[in-house]
Amino acid sequence: MDDEVFEDYDRELELALFKEYRDVVSQFQYVIETERRFYLANDVNVVRRDTEHDFYFEISMTDVWVWDIYRADRFVKSVRVLTFKDVNVEELQRRDFQLPEELSLDS
Repeated sequence: MDDEVFEDYDRELELALFKEYRDVVSQFQYVIETERRFYLANDVNVVRRDTEHDFYFEISMTDVWVWDIYRADRFVKSVRVLTFKDVNVEELQRRDFQLPEELSLDS
């Protein structure tokens, strides 16, 4: 197989993942971004943990959808993440659930 076939396959997976995200985002209350993953969750708790010379974040999420192309089942009951990097948590509002027309794949 040549590189173009793999690129086409990855593009198709990415598009399918975006469509799935678009279909499920209205079921969730929070968007959580870490350096490695993007999550949707209905409950999230972030705790700063201090060590002797540094600190890290412990993120606990329940009722979770994980943005990951290669994951067979993106719906997870609970997720726990430990990270030394930035964490972004946003609470979604009803108006955030609508994608702008320019992002619509149905037009």
